Amino acid sequence: MGYPKTIHVDQGSEFVSRDLDLWAYAKGVTLDFSRPGKPTDNAYIEALNDRFRAECLNAHWFLTLADAAEKLEDWRRYLNPVS
Repeated sequence: MGYPKTIHVDQGSEFVSRDLDLWAYAKGVTLDFSRPGKPTDNAYIEALNDRFRAECLNAHWFLTLADAAEKLEDWRRYLNPVS
């Protein structure tokens, strides 16, 4: 399946991290940050981030990394059902 060439992200703390930067570098993915204070640069990702926080991050406790991966995958499948 592979990885996207670019991921558009805002300046939120969940996206401004050394771990994400290292992951993106290792996978050859470019992180394209919106300008600080300009969420309208990418309204789509802002809407997705808001939904992700509300429906997934704020709705679950993650006990382990494996638990987090499972819950995030369940949410992704719920958000993107296969027809």
